[in-house]
Amino acid sequence: MVRVRFAPSPTGYLHIGSVRTALFNWLYARSQGGIFILRIEDTDRKRSSDVYLEEIIADLKWLGLDWDEGPYFQTKRFDAYLSHANSLLEKGLAYKDGEAVIFKIPKEKVKIYDLVHGEIEVDNSLIEDLVLIKSDQSPAYNFACVVDDIDMRISHVIRGDDHISNTNKQIALYNAFGVKPPKFAHIPLILGPDKAPLSKRFGAVSITEYKDMGYLPGAMINYLSLLGWSPGDNKEFMEVKEIVKKFSLKRVNKTGAEFNQDKLRWINGEHIRKLSQDDFIRIAKDYIKEEMDPAWFGEFAKLYHGRVKTLLEFRKELDIFKSDDVTYDEEAVEKFLKKDGILDILSKVRERFDKIDSFTKEGIENEARLIIKELNIDSADLIHPLRVAVTGKSVSAGIFEVLALLGKEKTIKRLGKVIHGRK
Repeated sequence: MVRVRFAPSPTGYLHIGSVRTALFNWLYARSQGGIFILRIEDTDRKRSSDVYLEEIIADLKWLGLDWDEGPYFQTKRFDAYLSHANSLLEKGLAYKDGEAVIFKIPKEKVKIYDLVHGEIEVDNSLIEDLVLIKSDQSPAYNFACVVDDIDMRISHVIRGDDHISNTNKQIALYNAFGVKPPKFAHIPLILGPDKAPLSKRFGAVSITEYKDMGYLPGAMINYLSLLGWSPGDNKEFMEVKEIVKKFSLKRVNKTGAEFNQDKLRWINGEHIRKLSQDDFIRIAKDYIKEEMDPAWFGEFAKLYHGRVKTLLEFRKELDIFKSDDVTYDEEAVEKFLKKDGILDILSKVRERFDKIDSFTKEGIENEARLIIKELNIDSADLIHPLRVAVTGKSVSAGIFEVLALLGKEKTIKRLGKVIHGRK
């Protein structure tokens, strides 16, 4: 049976690269009917923190990367590491150096067959002997990793290709224990637009930050699955179930995958649009965490559901309606509010809108069309300045729907501020 693991260290938050590793392991387990194990590599006691651990667990749950076994903690397995180290000492395959235990690396060439990169040959005569147990009796990374993978019966090790340099050392340990190594698949690193390893400048931030920026878990899974893997049909928008069905290690790329924030936003927008209206309202409410009139919020959500690419954008659109102040785009002001005669048009609009009894989309639009006809102007000469005056932006949802949702009082007040130069 396929048994894979994700083994984060609680010394920091989960970033894009780590989550992509967790995702590929999870996808492979689910596509093969296998087991996905969560292992916490917490032997670095000085840097490990419960705060990081809790966030790692929360992020995996938010993404839907559920595990079948674990979490197992390396700090609770020190007896196992010491026992395995002693067995190598007894066989003469390791030696003591003070309190530390050192493995005698066989000076031979090691062949690694990688499911992504193919055959790799490494000369172990060029490397030093390997620390198994440090002088403080804690296990070294490569040793603890191998002991855990043996005890947990890991069948496939799927990890970033920055770990290729560890594999020959680990295979030497498997051979020393007389255990067949798992199959290895080293996936390409995620690169920034500058072709260097992904940095915070280009998106290597924690998953929690992406959640706060209003990205959906399904969209994150969709996008990250395409970083280094292809379904083979050039399809980009996929639900999680479809990705699981299509996933194969054979289609993992050998070269680095470039992170593209714009593409992530596009995919997130597609996932938002795919939501039913009721699901979008529920998710948006959970994100905004603010009490509002359900009927009004439903109309607002309906208006912007198909227009936003992130929930943060949705939140910012809501601010236009909830705030008493308007933030004006200076370029839009220059283009649409500083033309000759515009303030006279807006004054007429304010006067007529103030007399509308039923401030509905239909009522507002009818009055606006009458003004356009009476003044013998193009529709754009009224609609564009009106939009900027009331929303501060040159682009919005349909202006008549926006004004109806904003309400008569705020609309009149904002028009008055612009007309009298107090914006």
